[in-house]
Amino acid sequence: MNKEIVIKPVLTHKDQKEFVELPWKIYRDNPNWIPPLLVDMYNTMNPDKNALLRLGPYRYIIACQNSETVGRLGVGMDLRLNEAKSKSLAYFTLFESVEDYKVTSALFDEVLSWLGEQGAEVVTGPQSPSNGDDYRGLLIDGFNTPPILFNSYNPPYYAEYINKYGFSKQFDRFAYYYDISEGPSERLARGVALAKKRYKFTVRPLNLKKLDREIQIIKKVVDQSMPDWPDMIPPSDEELAAEAEKLKQFAIPDLVLFVENSDKECLGFSVTLPDYNEVLAHLNGRLFPTGFIKFLWLKNKIKGVRLFALFVTAKGRRRGVSAALYYHTMINAYKMGYTHGEGSTIHEFNRRMNLDARKAGGELYKTYRIYQMQL
Repeated sequence: MNKEIVIKPVLTHKDQKEFVELPWKIYRDNPNWIPPLLVDMYNTMNPDKNALLRLGPYRYIIACQNSETVGRLGVGMDLRLNEAKSKSLAYFTLFESVEDYKVTSALFDEVLSWLGEQGAEVVTGPQSPSNGDDYRGLLIDGFNTPPILFNSYNPPYYAEYINKYGFSKQFDRFAYYYDISEGPSERLARGVALAKKRYKFTVRPLNLKKLDREIQIIKKVVDQSMPDWPDMIPPSDEELAAEAEKLKQFAIPDLVLFVENSDKECLGFSVTLPDYNEVLAHLNGRLFPTGFIKFLWLKNKIKGVRLFALFVTAKGRRRGVSAALYYHTMINAYKMGYTHGEGSTIHEFNRRMNLDARKAGGELYKTYRIYQMQL
């Protein structure tokens, strides 16, 4: 039997189909894997739909053995990020492989050689294929439950293979679980009430009728408060416009919250969405012909939420703003019938945010790792 592994660039629609549908083969017996929407994956690979692919060179490849697709990998460079960091960084994303280290080795041999030709000096990943919050980090702890919306899931052997190839840990990202079946704790409620009285701030929901204004407020807060993270910079106007479209479709105003002081200055915001993975688990990647009906039926039965963005300006720190965002998110979610939530993902070196997550009642239950390698 021919066991040679052949690496192919993704050029044709057939190649794309093999790339996109490989996870259905790898996870077919794994009840914790959530099939993504096929249309979303095809859009991710389309530079007309994905702004990240317009920010630098990129390449998608598949690995074939005996005419069967057995692995996939995407890589690229975000030249906007590189200019801001004064570095020559590259990323890898959407890695999948059958349980055979030779497949992983062949995939990375191919792309790292190509990235070197592009001038890359360091490669990190797994990073988001869209510069968003999706597929960022390799799951290394917490395999016994499905992922919450936008988060990754992968077999345990992926970490073994990536370590064996020569990648090392850059940093971890943490996910916290919250049981809100009885609402937030009295302790948190009392602390937030005292902070609001002392520092004279209020909490309000998103105003979808003035979404353009709200997006600009979000941008201003992010620009003021985003730390010097190694893998992120404040979003561009184009990226914010894309996020605004998502908010229009999926946001529940009472779960997207702003904290304002007495001068109506925004001190922080948070964005929480229902865990649509609970619906996607029943669609098998397809909205049509019947998936859309299932989506409309099941979306009102979702029991989980994910708080995936929380930013506080320097003025709002150590004043209970973060706690207030956690509390009001939980109490609003509880009133709407949600029973649990996840706060994620938080960089391990973001000590203040990790402390706030624990103080709000979070239990660390999943860890995602970003790897790096010098070229």
